[in-house]
Amino acid sequence: MTDFATRRRTMVDTQVRPSDVTKFPIIDAMLTVQRENFVPDAQREAAYAEGVVDLGNGRCLLEPRTLAKILDVLNISNDEAVLDIAPGLGYSTAVAARMAQLVVAVEEDEALAAEAQTILMEADADNAIVHIGRLEEGAAEHGPYDVIMIQGGVEQVPDALIAQLKDHGRIACLFVEGELGVVRVGHKSGDKVTWRRAFNANAPILQAFSRKCAFSL
Repeated sequence: MTDFATRRRTMVDTQVRPSDVTKFPIIDAMLTVQRENFVPDAQREAAYAEGVVDLGNGRCLLEPRTLAKILDVLNISNDEAVLDIAPGLGYSTAVAARMAQLVVAVEEDEALAAEAQTILMEADADNAIVHIGRLEEGAAEHGPYDVIMIQGGVEQVPDALIAQLKDHGRIACLFVEGELGVVRVGHKSGDKVTWRRAFNANAPILQAFSRKCAFSL
């Protein structure tokens, strides 16, 4: 039988801590949440790999270091509401739920969303809910949010998501530009978001956040 608890400790000790992520809530969450339960059964052995884990259907698990560093720069507190876009089966949602007051996950596929909600309930993430809807539309009825994060690469961020961010809220996105990817954190003031570079990372681009090709007849 695979010792996933040891793999979790190894993941934190070799991927998370060496990436200068030392905040206790993040370390505790990543040591506690059973990552292997948030992937398809055939992928359980790969759940703690260093790279991106392909979940199929356009979803992935970000590298552990990438998610940890995103959570580090977002600095979520226990009185905040988080919007988590495209979390697949809900791993990032479960991790964030151990730090936040509320986490709303958005997934488009009803079957995927239902499975994610079941896994989250089994993981005792009682403060997490899965909203079924288009990724780029977010979940305005549960907002506004203190924090927004997107679990995949983006080329653009729609205004509809920015509108759901509270004044002085934070958003983290992995922008893919050619072969390069960079995580940027945006801070909202009024209607404007000011972005700053945080660190380099890579992930597949989510179709909902790719640049639409313009054409004319």
